[in-house]
Amino acid sequence: MNQTVYSYRPADCSTRPIIYDQSLCVGCNRCADVCQCDILLPSPVKGEHPVVAYPGECYYCGACVMVCPRKGAIRLQHPLMNRAKFVPVIPRS
Repeated sequence: MNQTVYSYRPADCSTRPIIYDQSLCVGCNRCADVCQCDILLPSPVKGEHPVVAYPGECYYCGACVMVCPRKGAIRLQHPLMNRAKFVPVIPRS
């Protein structure tokens, strides 16, 4: 049986779009399979979470979070500039 060998060079990025909880992740790699941007690579160590190889390419679609069988094992963290809160404008009378 042939085994696929992945090689990559990690890309430097100031964002961390995907955060794994080591205590909850079972290393099923479903998140890597469903990722539309291919930023996740299956972990070379069985049972560990996938490698976030290209964090700057994340679309923040949330597909990885939705497909995860363990609630809370993976969390999507939007960049600070996308987390701004808008205050509703109250018209003056």
